[in-house]
This record gives sequence, structure tokens and C-alpha cells, in this order.
Amino acid sequence: MKFDRELGPVLAAEAQAAAGCTVPFPERGDALSLRTVIDGAFKALVAAVPGAPEVTMTPYTVTADDGTDISLRWYVRGGSGTGAAVVYVHGSGKIGGTLEGFDPLMRHYAQLTGVPFLAVDYRLAPEHQGTTAAEDTFAALLWLRTHADELGVDSSRIAVMGDSGGAICADTAILARNNGIGLARQILIYPMLDDRNTVPDPVLAPTATWTYDNNYTGWAALLGDDLDTDRVSPVAVPARLRDFTGLAPAYIEVGTLDIFRDESISFAQNLLWAGVECELHFHPGAPHGHDWINPDSALNKRVIADRVRVITAL
Repeated sequence: MKFDRELGPVLAAEAQAAAGCTVPFPERGDALSLRTVIDGAFKALVAAVPGAPEVTMTPYTVTADDGTDISLRWYVRGGSGTGAAVVYVHGSGKIGGTLEGFDPLMRHYAQLTGVPFLAVDYRLAPEHQGTTAAEDTFAALLWLRTHADELGVDSSRIAVMGDSGGAICADTAILARNNGIGLARQILIYPMLDDRNTVPDPVLAPTATWTYDNNYTGWAALLGDDLDTDRVSPVAVPARLRDFTGLAPAYIEVGTLDIFRDESISFAQNLLWAGVECELHFHPGAPHGHDWINPDSALNKRVIADRVRVITAL
């Protein structure tokens, strides 16, 4: 299997540059060191995100069930929205990412779509394990619904969206279903859904930009001794869910060279078998994080257009 023709040369150049690096990559299971690498790499990536001069950001806070204050950021283009809104759960393998780091991306989405975004500073693993991140995000969803009128939001037009480890939004959709809270959509961008996906597939391992070792590190940080056991809650690992009925309609996007490929397909199938509408995009030659590799590629233009279409249709 080969990379998309516009992504391959960029990845080859990056691999050549990395070959000369004398700093060792974090060992399997070293979540805090991997966090440092992820956050540093993402800081460099978002520097290329176009500016969003019409978008303003307002900080808010919500108190989680255990009394912890969770920071929120509300992004609006031109001071008003469309009635719809997106609760955004940032990626970085459930162990990294910050509101500040993802700020340019939130502004970019709000600028492109005109739909306001609420970014959630959920608590990270390994300091906070199990369902904490999902519960933090669910608290943010409830906060937005409570403040919908003052923010100009129609509570029936709220979606949750996340990339990679931000598949915590899938956990949040489960909590919403379980608590009788309606969601307009769950938008899952190459989502990290299954803790059992830690054994390298010989076909996918050579093209993995998010590796099987990385995946083990993220899930082990989140689940601790519960990793790959029957004690795991589906609110922490969405692929463990058995009953998909009543979940929010989904948009799922993944590449053929992403180690999350099969779990994304399986999740989409389970939704459809349960009678839940699901739109699945399966991109040939695309590895994990394909939209960051070559922003000018035809592939990236297609995926951004699809995301904008789905968001503006809320």
C-alpha cells in the first residue's frame, strides 16, 4: 500500500530529517515524554493554519461533578452564530494537547463555517484516568445547553467533534444518549476508539504516523491496569460499546493507511446496524493526521470541504 502521491514526498523528507536526530523517541509506555513530543510537533503544525481575523474568543469555566473547574473557550465569527454549535474535543492521544495549542484550529473552523465552537480543556491521562475526560466534556455539553439562549444557540443543533484522541467526543455521545440528551451529530476525525489495537499489523505498521507503540502508550495511560480487560467502560473506550441504538448520527473520516482504519469501519458498521445514520469517508493513501501533512494537497482540500459541509449543515 502506498501513500497518496502528494503526501508521500513530504513524509519521505520528514523521515530523512528525523533520521539525523540524536534525541531518542519516547519508549513505549512513557506517556509524559510522548506528550512533550506531541505538543511540540503540534505547535509547529498549527503555525501554518490561516488566520481568522473575524473570530473572537471568550473564556468560560464549567465545574465538573467532582468540583474541578474545567476551562472552556467559545469561538464566534463576527460576534454571532448560526444557531448551531460544536463542542470540540482536541486530539493528541488522550495524553496531550491544550486549549492554547489548538486555538488556531478552533479559530480556523469558526472562520470557515460561521458556526461557533466550544473547546474543552478536559483532563489528560495519565494524571486522570478512565472516564474523566468524557465526563469533563459532557459537563461542557451540559453547560452549553444551559447557556444556549444567551449564546444564540439552538440546543437541538449542537454537535460534538474531535480528532484522533479527541474521539472522547464519541464517549460524550454515549453519555448524552444514556442521559437522554439529544445531539445533532458526532463528528469523528480519524478517531482513537479501541484499546485492543496495540499489536502491529504488518501491512499498516510501515506507514503508521501514529504508531502501535504510541497507541499502547495512550491507552495504557488512560486505562492503567484495566487496559485490554473486561473491566473497561465503553464511556472510556467507545469500541467496547454493545448497544449503539439511540446514539447521535455520525460523520467518520479515516485513511486507508491509518492504524485506526479498521476500528473506524467497525464503529460505523455498528452504528448502521443499530439504525443510526453514519457517513463514513475512507481516504486511499492517507495515514493518521493526513490533513496536517500537506495542507495544499487535493486530499486535504476534499476533507476540509467535507468537514465544512457537515458542520454548516447542523
